[in-house]
Amino acid sequence: MNDISPRAAAPAKRKGALHYVGVGLSLGLMGLVALIAVLVIALPMVSHATPYTVLTSSMTPSYPAGTLVVVKSVDVHQIRLGDVMTYQIKSGQPEVVTHRVIRIIEPTTPGGEPSFITKGDANSLPDSPAVKPVQVRGVVWYAVPYIGWVNNVVNGGLRNVIVPLVAGVLFLYAGFMIASGLVEARRRRAARTSAAASVVSDAPATSVPVVTAARAEESVEEDLHDEARELVGSLRS
Repeated sequence: MNDISPRAAAPAKRKGALHYVGVGLSLGLMGLVALIAVLVIALPMVSHATPYTVLTSSMTPSYPAGTLVVVKSVDVHQIRLGDVMTYQIKSGQPEVVTHRVIRIIEPTTPGGEPSFITKGDANSLPDSPAVKPVQVRGVVWYAVPYIGWVNNVVNGGLRNVIVPLVAGVLFLYAGFMIASGLVEARRRRAARTSAAASVVSDAPATSVPVVTAARAEESVEEDLHDEARELVGSLRS
């Protein structure tokens, strides 16, 4: 029986639990960043919606401060009681409020448009004056707690710095993971080659010689030729 060297017999070094924890955390972080990018940038962009950040606690507990609300434009005639609406405090100005509709004032003239009374869920008094249709930016489509602060950064004055920086970090991380995988694969291949060489070099002189596939095929052909010659000889006799 062939002797196998200690190097060949040694089991491959296994990765510890911390390695897998680190990989899991890295993948989770990348997934979180990708999800935030979809919710804050991609989905509002493709759906022609607008993301806003709730800055006060007037809508708690439904929308606490820091909540990202994504608002879609709708026909004012489709707004119903209980809808959460985003509107401009003054028409044409960027400052907006996101409050719930508690009353709809129907138009008094044919062809007129309704106006709305709103109130924050945490407020004791309704907003005043009534919201006119020209002020309405839309109703809340979906909301994600605490991501609004990220939205402020991404869509604020630092957007031209933050977005390329995050993209660069993700690309660098992806490149690092790919390079690490290639190095690990090469290391394993070298270890297997070294182990195979150790088995051959450490084998005793009396061991059975290695038979290659080509040599085995030649041996089979020679046996067939011998049997054919014996058969022909027996027929002649």
